[in-house]
Order: sequence, then structure tokens, then C-alpha cells
Amino acid sequence: MDTHTLETPEADLVYDVRGPLPPAGGRPPLLLIGQPMDASGFRALAAQFPDRTVVTYDPRGLGRSTRKDGRVDHSPRTQAEDVHAVIAALGAGPVELFGSSGGAVTALALVAAYPGDVTTLVAHEPPVIPALPDAGAAERARQGVTDAYHAKGWGTGMAAFMALGAWRGEFTDAYFAQPAPDPAAFGMPAGDDGNRDDPLLSDRSYAVTDYRPDPAALAAAPTRVVIAVGEESGDTFTARTARGTAALLGQEATVFPSHHGGFLDAEFGYAGQPEAFGAKLREVLDAGA
Repeated sequence: MDTHTLETPEADLVYDVRGPLPPAGGRPPLLLIGQPMDASGFRALAAQFPDRTVVTYDPRGLGRSTRKDGRVDHSPRTQAEDVHAVIAALGAGPVELFGSSGGAVTALALVAAYPGDVTTLVAHEPPVIPALPDAGAAERARQGVTDAYHAKGWGTGMAAFMALGAWRGEFTDAYFAQPAPDPAAFGMPAGDDGNRDDPLLSDRSYAVTDYRPDPAALAAAPTRVVIAVGEESGDTFTARTARGTAALLGQEATVFPSHHGGFLDAEFGYAGQPEAFGAKLREVLDAGA
């Protein structure tokens, strides 16, 4: 694996390349992106493609990538510009792209803005609130996570986030009537370290969940767009946003093994099925080759 730093006026972007450039075998590079997860979260999935040139990167302000723009928010359109710059730096585009969670939102913004960058996009559980019928209630639930975080710190905020993520179905009065979740019940610390800059729990990533996909731009692009959902995700928030996004694009979500983090191994404490997930991703990509 070779690690590179791409210096732009607004950020220094660190990305990793596994395999040769230009790629062997006639297939384009496979780019794996997340948000707020950085490249480290794709180790297990990248390992499922030893025959492919796989590229991962850290979004600006996360992991090893630093930002010089004086901002702290995470905008899908800004990150799409960064991914576009990374693809150009590879000199081997267009790429195939797998986007996870906020990375799936970035990827949708990328295809809308730069339709020639990607041949096939697999967008796995993009958390876009505008795709939900209960969007207003979902925004209220999101605000509850941020309020808990600002009031009592990371452990309390993460417990609230996990309770939101585990809720099945629309955010009804029953959701808001629940008592505040106990951080200890989720294995989270109750102490407060004083920090309020977490990209997941603060309002810094509201632009991600507020993003509204552009069906017309995506339909006009030559990119084959596949919206994916985990078979274990049921009617949780990101499963519902995935199905809602698929409906906006006139398709049904393609079912992948496991859950929202189904490509992870046990390293991050949220083990999925990386081998089965990788096999399904290969199948979907090969169908468009």
C-alpha cells in the first residue's frame, strides 16, 4: 500500500492506494469512501479485493487529512470536490465507487456534479433525511442527539445516537417519550471530557443528513447508481433513508449482507460480515462491468 498526500488550496488530502496504477486487468480503480469514517474503516473490505487496485482516503478534517479553509462543517458538495481531485490525481479514472453512510452522500453529490468520474456507484445506506416521509420528526430526533451531546458530553451523546439508530420505523411520539438512554447500557463512558467537536454528534455534519439527492442530475449521468441496504437493518433510520433514496431514483434498494457497518470486522466492535459483504459488492460491480 502506498500513501499519498494531495495538497489543494483548502485541504491536504491523504489517500492510500493498494495495487498498481494504472490498474491491472483492465478494471478501473475501486474507491471506498466514508464519512465521518476515514480510510482505516475499510481495511477489512479492501482485503476482499486483492485482485483490484483499491483506493481509500481520509475526508478533509478527519483522520490524517487536514483542512486549511478555516471551517469545521462537513459538506457533501465540498467533499465531492475533494474526491473529484483525488480521482484526477490517480490519473486512472473513471472509477468504481463504494460509499458508506455519509460517504454514500458524498458520492451522490460527486456523481451529480462530475458525472464522468464514476462508472458504477454503490451507495450504502445514505442517511439523507429529506428522503423520509417523517423528515420533520427525524430532524427533531437528530437535534435530540446534538442536545444530549452538548449537555453532557460524548458518552451521553453517543448513547442518544445509538438509540436513534436502533429505533424501528418512523419517529413517533413514542420515540420522543422515551427516557434518556443510559450511556452504561451501551458501554459508553458517562464522564464528560469537555470536547464538543465530534463530527457525528455535533451539528458539523448536518449538511450530510440535510442533503437532498438530485434525481434529474443522477438520471442524466452515465453512472450506474445502485442504492444498497443491509439485510439486518430492518426499518432503522439508515435503512429507511436508503429505501427512500432508492425510491427517489425510481429503483428498489439492493440488499447487502449484514447491517449498516456490514463490511467491518471485529476491530471496531461492530462486526459485520466482510467476506460476504465483499462478495456481494463484487457481484454488483461485475454486473455493470
